[in-house]
Amino acid sequence: MTDTTLTLIVASGALAVTLVRLSVTAARLDVNSPARLVAELRLAQFAALVLALFGGIYIGIPLVQEASPGAGIDVALAIGFLAIASAAITQEPARALTLVSLGFAGHAVVALAHGADRLPSDSVPEWFPVACAIYDVTVAAVCYLPIVRRP
Repeated sequence: MTDTTLTLIVASGALAVTLVRLSVTAARLDVNSPARLVAELRLAQFAALVLALFGGIYIGIPLVQEASPGAGIDVALAIGFLAIASAAITQEPARALTLVSLGFAGHAVVALAHGADRLPSDSVPEWFPVACAIYDVTVAAVCYLPIVRRP
């Protein structure tokens, strides 16, 4: 395992722990409390930043493997994730959390498409698509938890 892979795993874990903490905090608060609204907004904003960061992976990969065919689609998808994250931070919390959750679900689909060779896959490690998809689906569920916990 390379230092880069280990750093990616540790950083992803730290981001996930932060998202879980923010989500649980928001879900535990009274639905009619202003503190709940603020907690959901914080979760949505942080999740949008993480989505933009993880979407950026699909810009970094083609930069390293610029001769890879179809790399332009990865860049376009990355811009799409950035657009979703940007749109989410301008919405009210429930809609923002829904957008971010859908963004992470979409990111999982893109990761699996790389693993199934539907998108360029020569530049990603063999383990990456499945691990990324599992992470993305988990984060999507964590982000959506406060919405589900509403009466």
